Amino acid sequence: MSEKIKRFVRVDHAGEYGAERIYAGQLAVLGRGPKGDLLRHMLEQETVHKQTFETLIAERRSRPTAMLPFWHVAGFALGAITAAMGEKAAMACTVAVEETIDEHYASQRDALNEDESDLKETIERFRLEELEHRDIGLENGAEQAPAYRLLSGLIKAGCKAAIRISEAV
Repeated sequence: MSEKIKRFVRVDHAGEYGAERIYAGQLAVLGRGPKGDLLRHMLEQETVHKQTFETLIAERRSRPTAMLPFWHVAGFALGAITAAMGEKAAMACTVAVEETIDEHYASQRDALNEDESDLKETIERFRLEELEHRDIGLENGAEQAPAYRLLSGLIKAGCKAAIRISEAV
């Protein structure tokens, strides 16, 4: 198995793990409110994504990132903090994360050869679900969050750093 594929599987598992934790943090704050069902829907999809990459880690003889304990805490904290800032800030977090993941998954999809068509199809299917999450965030006031551009920029920078770290560690 190529190191590139192992790295793809490792970082994608880490990203889905982190996304699951972000939604768990948002649900801890907003789960009983009007956005609870939307957040649960997105969490359920992220859980399927994470479980798929857990299976691929075993099948592809990759390994999870050593950063999972940190992403466990950081993801939940990001979700809970943005939710505590309000529903629109939580949606802004979703949009920022999902836009970053869309770009990441599209880059991976384009880098895969036809001999990796199964992985390519999985990544594309998940990318489209992440875009659905982005659209949900936009439809629910993400851009009206206080300091939207600043918040979005900080979250995107953090996501990009997490991707680079998880690829390497």
